[in-house]
Amino acid sequence: MKTIGLLSDTHGYLDEAVFKHFEQCDEIWHAGDFGADVAEPLAAFKPLRGVYGNIDGRTIRSEYPEHLRFNCEEVDVWMTHIGGYPNHYAPNVKKEIYTKPPMLFISGHSHILKVIYDEKIKCLHINPGAAGKSGWHKVRTLIRFCISEEKIHTLAVIELGNR
Repeated sequence: MKTIGLLSDTHGYLDEAVFKHFEQCDEIWHAGDFGADVAEPLAAFKPLRGVYGNIDGRTIRSEYPEHLRFNCEEVDVWMTHIGGYPNHYAPNVKKEIYTKPPMLFISGHSHILKVIYDEKIKCLHINPGAAGKSGWHKVRTLIRFCISEEKIHTLAVIELGNR
């Protein structure tokens, strides 16, 4: 079993509370728009997987891909920053997500926290909302969940406070 700390859209702001909330996590996943000075402290704290977002510069883009597809505890995971959500997938993922769907699809970008099961393709979609202070969201959010034996479970939404 692995416990995952998931965040997105930090835009260069890393709340110290993230470290407390992700203390028991095995890995941290960042769904893009890191901004400056976020990836390094997260990677020093826990193993970090991530994708770059539309605001990320050359340094982040050289270290993190646009799309990341991997297996975690026998769960096929696809993470990308601009991915859309069920029935509204982004054009750059639409064809593949319908022909080769993952079990877990993670995206950021919208700053809207969503956890939706896509019945058509049997895939859980998670967008952790935005953990940073830039954007139009009102509350900064994170998600923590577990993966074991091909199951995604024990999902918790964490509110960090107002933007």
